[in-house]
Amino acid sequence: MLTSLVLAACGAPATEAPQTEEAPAATEAPAGTEAPPEPTAVPPEPIATFDGKTLSVPDCGYGGFFKSIEATDQFTVTFNMCKSDPAFLSKIAFSPFAIYSKDWIESTTGDATRTSEGLEKPIGTGPYMVSEWNRGESLTMTAFPDYWDAAPEAETLVFRWSTESAARLQELQAGTIDGFDNVGSEDFTVIEADANLHLQIRPALNTFYLGMTNTFPPLDNQLVRQAIGMGIDRQRIVDNFYPVGSEVASHFTPCSIPNACEGESWYEFDVDAAKALLAEAGFPDGFKTRLGYRDVVRGYLPNVAQVAGDLQAQLKENLNIDAEIVVMESGAFIEETGAGRFDGLYMLGWGADYPHVTNFIDYHFGEAQLQFGDQSPTYTEPIKVAATIGDFAEAAPMYAEINNALKEYVPMVPIAHGGNAAAYTADVTNPQASPLTTELFAYSDPGGRDTFVWMQNAEPISLFCADETDGESLRACEQVTQALYGFKINDTAVEPHLAESCEPNADSTVWVCTLRQGVKFHDGSDFDSEDVLATFDMALNIGSPFHKGNTNLWEYYSTLWGLMQVTP
Repeated sequence: MLTSLVLAACGAPATEAPQTEEAPAATEAPAGTEAPPEPTAVPPEPIATFDGKTLSVPDCGYGGFFKSIEATDQFTVTFNMCKSDPAFLSKIAFSPFAIYSKDWIESTTGDATRTSEGLEKPIGTGPYMVSEWNRGESLTMTAFPDYWDAAPEAETLVFRWSTESAARLQELQAGTIDGFDNVGSEDFTVIEADANLHLQIRPALNTFYLGMTNTFPPLDNQLVRQAIGMGIDRQRIVDNFYPVGSEVASHFTPCSIPNACEGESWYEFDVDAAKALLAEAGFPDGFKTRLGYRDVVRGYLPNVAQVAGDLQAQLKENLNIDAEIVVMESGAFIEETGAGRFDGLYMLGWGADYPHVTNFIDYHFGEAQLQFGDQSPTYTEPIKVAATIGDFAEAAPMYAEINNALKEYVPMVPIAHGGNAAAYTADVTNPQASPLTTELFAYSDPGGRDTFVWMQNAEPISLFCADETDGESLRACEQVTQALYGFKINDTAVEPHLAESCEPNADSTVWVCTLRQGVKFHDGSDFDSEDVLATFDMALNIGSPFHKGNTNLWEYYSTLWGLMQVTP
């Protein structure tokens, strides 16, 4: 577990970038992009059985982590693993693995997805309950009177959103909000100089990358991907569009996470070598493609349109690649890229959900991930092995092999680890800027006011976060739902939430979780082991009648635990 995190500041002089004050010309994306014709996919087959007390699979050949999950008694759950999982506690603390009421799961199951109530008004055990979601404007939550822990500091919590950092700062200065996330890089000094405001720095546990789907030509050519990998001046992007505390990504995972930066660093910027690779691949005069993004500020990408414009300019200047910019609505963009349907290059990033290298590597590059197209066994196979090794020194050679294979195969280009911050009015006590963006506002006092108003970059996509990956959605869910474990305030250390403890056997292949008693859901029902089993059955068991989500990709369950299924 990480106990300390260090921010690295860029000290290199800035390289001049083209002027991109205005967003570059963009086209609206179509609802979907057709992939090249392929044989009809064979749907996976369910393999799990569930009797209300035990969820199990016949054997571990399906490749996932769980052999069985058992409600040993009313307040004990036993996880029997197919393989050792040293990151178990950090993973189980992640908000998509929050526990829902068994009855709520059943009542909000629609024909193809969750019902509107299931997507917009989850019944959790957290300090706040969803009161009203005024789509496009605000999300209001009220304190849960029967919350098992200390009562929230503010009776009402309101989430609002704005894509513009300057607009968020103006609202904070006017006192209409109590805090906001992702301070613009140009506003750090403004906030620090204002005695009425407070800047809360967040460690740079994130990665901005340029993704590419390798099932679409010419990105199916590894030489083309390598050329792009070394043909972009990443330092120029960091110097011109990122705040202090940011750095060029030497590896995909931030180096403050153990084992993250084993193996070779990424390619140095080399236009001549990149052009030679393009010529060798049969594209001496470049080619046309698309550059997609969603216009949503993140800690890993503080100046979205400007970075898009610079990438577009560099692709043309350095490689003669004409990249048409395509701006998509956030939810549609996540769905298209996540399913591997976006034809072209795209801008995305990742913030740490839990402080372990598996959160970055396994999620993005495990064999179940569709996002980049065809994954390579040169890294998917060692990823399986490395995830079971608890000793960092023993795992180091495996992660060196993985990072070197990623550099060779180039499913994406890691560009930056972005320094970022949240800002608050000076009278807010316990201001938060979690390294994992898991701010829990029940523990922050807005200067004695009854309502805490938080402004983020975008509206949540849905509040059924078992089937979401969007950070703005997850933060909202974390106020309402809880997992067996959670993360300490402004820290990466785990602590018990709905469990009193989860204890492993000697080789971490069995975890026994003792549940907290006396906990109630927002509808007044009691929490016990059947709710835990119902939640994991809903998410992992593709044969369950309740396996209905929002996107139905179940990306976190799929990539971090493994859905209980086999492909014929």
